[in-house]
Formats: sequence, C-alpha cells, structure tokens
Amino acid sequence: MLAGEPLADAVSVRVRRTLGRNWRWVRGLAARYEQAFGGSARPRRRDVVAFIKADDGLHSAAFKYKDELRIAEWIAEPAFMHPVAAAQLWQVPKIETQGELAAWLGVTTSELEWFADLKRLNARAGNGCGLVSHYHYRVLTKHGGNIRLIEAPKKKLKELQRVILAELLEKIPTHLAVHGFLKGRSIKTFAAPHVGQRVVLRMDLQDFFPSIAAPRVQALFRTAGYPDAAADFLGGLCTNAAPRRIWKTLGKGLDPLKLAEARALYSFRHLPQGAPTSPALANLCAYRVDCRLNGLAEAAGATFTRYADDLAFSGGPEFERCVERFALRAAAILMEEGFTVHHRKTRVMRHGVRQYLAGLVTNEKLNVVRADFDTLKAILTNCVRHGTDSQNREGHPAFRQHLDGRIGFVEMVNLAKGARLRRIFEHIEWKEHASG
Repeated sequence: MLAGEPLADAVSVRVRRTLGRNWRWVRGLAARYEQAFGGSARPRRRDVVAFIKADDGLHSAAFKYKDELRIAEWIAEPAFMHPVAAAQLWQVPKIETQGELAAWLGVTTSELEWFADLKRLNARAGNGCGLVSHYHYRVLTKHGGNIRLIEAPKKKLKELQRVILAELLEKIPTHLAVHGFLKGRSIKTFAAPHVGQRVVLRMDLQDFFPSIAAPRVQALFRTAGYPDAAADFLGGLCTNAAPRRIWKTLGKGLDPLKLAEARALYSFRHLPQGAPTSPALANLCAYRVDCRLNGLAEAAGATFTRYADDLAFSGGPEFERCVERFALRAAAILMEEGFTVHHRKTRVMRHGVRQYLAGLVTNEKLNVVRADFDTLKAILTNCVRHGTDSQNREGHPAFRQHLDGRIGFVEMVNLAKGARLRRIFEHIEWKEHASG
C-alpha cells in the first residue's frame, strides 16, 4: 500500500487482483475493512484473518458465487513501513524486517531472538533449567503492604534499550500535558500551571508501569509504521514477564495475598520498572488517555498535567462546582483505557487548605513543603554540630550525595531557601568513609 493511498481503494485493488475479476461486492468488503482498521495502527495478520472469518458480506458472496470464485494470483508483498497519518512526520529509523532490526542494533538475528524472548522461555522455565535471566529483580514494599518489583535489565539488554530510546522513542512526540521523564520538564513544570487556583484535584495511578502490557507497546511500534516482525521484536526487547521462580526467594516474609497479586500482575509481559525505555514508552502509550483527560479538563474549564503516575487538574469557580463529578468521570476514562486509579490517594484541595503536588506547595506560589524544609535544615545543622554519623539514621551509603541532592531539589524550587541550606551544608566536616 502506498503512503497516502485510501485504505478502501488499496484493499479493493488487491482483492480484485487476487480474484482476477472486478466483483461488485468487493467495494463493500473494502469499506468494512476500512471501518474496522482505518486510522489505527497496522492490524496484525491474525486480526485480519479474524475479520475475514466474521464478515457476513464475504460469506454471502462466497456462497452465492462459490462456483465462480477462484484465486487468480497470490499476491505476496514484502513488509514495508506504513505509519498512520499522525505518524507520517515522525523521524524514526526505517526498519522493515527482523534482519534489519538486528543489524540496526548491532546483534545477530539469533541474539535478537534471545534478548526479545518472544516465546517467554525464561518466564516459563523452572529452577535448574540453565536459562539466564535478562533482568535483576528487587522487591520494594509500599504503604499498605503492596509490592513493587524493580526489574533492572542486565548490561547487554540495557545497551540495546538505550539505542531504542535515543534513536527511536525520543523521536516520537508526547502529549503537551506530560512532564515526567522529558528533557526540559520536571515536577516544577508539572506543578507550576496549578499555582493560585481555586481548587486542585490530584489523582494517582496504581501499578503504572506493569499495567502497560506488551500488546499496547507493540501497537505503538505498529502505529509508527513498523511491520509486525519488527514491532513484535521491538516490543519484546522493551517488555518483560517476571519468572514465577523469582518469588521463591524475593517473596519470603511478604503478605501471602499481596504476593499472589504481585505474581499475577508481573507474570504477563509489561513495561519493567528499571528499564531505560519504560518511562518514554509509558508516556507514549498513555497518549490517548492524555488526550481524553485534556479534553475533559478543557470542557470543565480546568488545566491538566501529568508526571508519570501523578495526575493534576485545577481551575476556578466553574471547575470547583463540578470537581467531584469530574473526578468520577476522569476515573472512568482511565479505567476504559486500562489504568487503575488509587482512590485512597485522590485529593480535592480547595483554596483554604494546603494544595500540594509531587511534594510542592501550589497555593500562592510554587514552594517546598515547610515541614520538609525545616526537617532538612535540622539535619544539616545537627551534622555541623554533632557529626554526620548522628544524622544518617537510614544508613545511606553515600550520605553526602544524598543531602546534596535534597538541597538541589530545594534550590530548583526556591533559590533563596536552597542557598540557606547550601551555606549550612558547606560547613559540614565529612569523614573520609562518610563522603560516599
């Protein structure tokens, strides 16, 4: 199919060429095909087969003309790039086959198959199977006993993912409301549009990365124009299914119910939290929901921004009057798009209370939380007076860098307050083993 060629016309030409006759019913079949697949990512072969099997018009024609229908010519076209209309200007690399993808990444086709693991050999294998996992795993327990699995790719796979990130994913634009994991944007730009508003609505998504499954990631690559083979392997390189065997060690001492939920969640291919490609893919895969939420916000007279799994909406008196109904509608949209809202973290913050987003106060001007500033100031002062060992209660191996980073955060938001902390920090005497 040529770029810009109407889908129905292209399908009609190919079907008539295959059958060797200009059947009148073919145009109707092509129109139904365009209705089913037009404007979306390139359909998979199995989806096209399912469409053909379910099309009543085709079945009627086949029954009516069963003695006349025949295959005049089998058309075998090579795979080619075919981006959707919105992706025509994306400056992504042209990759049309498995071999071209392997060459682009600098690996053999066998290595590509090994790292993509589309057959999920590692996920299904048991202990002692001899297979080597491509990820390091670490469990974090969140408030309430929920489990988060950190999946850090090993060296070679991480190198491949970095190439995909730099040469492909960063060429694809994100929604303007997105502020997480993007150059030139931060939690400061995320929170700034909501300063001085009558009401701020904060929502939080649950299990953001693992809720984005491999089919959605592969669909993104097909949207960019990649044929099935290339899209599937790209998706395989950027997603992971955690082997159930890892929980025998990592699951010790965890709540059995929460452990069962985590095993089920992470057993399907998903975006691994720890892979360099996951933040960018999460932003791109959430483009549709960002569009819907932004449209909903504009209709309600509100402003919308998102930083990873943190969503913020704010507005004036008009938005304040409907904010509770708005929150329900936003949650419904998120559910329709495959995301889950952490309802216990949803907050409606009106002008008379402290409004804060991502640790920043937004009532009158952007600022750090006063209690957090006072706590950090006290830690720094006590480091000067009593030594750093007395304040490193959480046992940070690089305590100096840890404090430096926290001061840097304050400096980013409020330069004057950050300067006050920096002056105290410069008077700390660091022991050699505590300097990190």
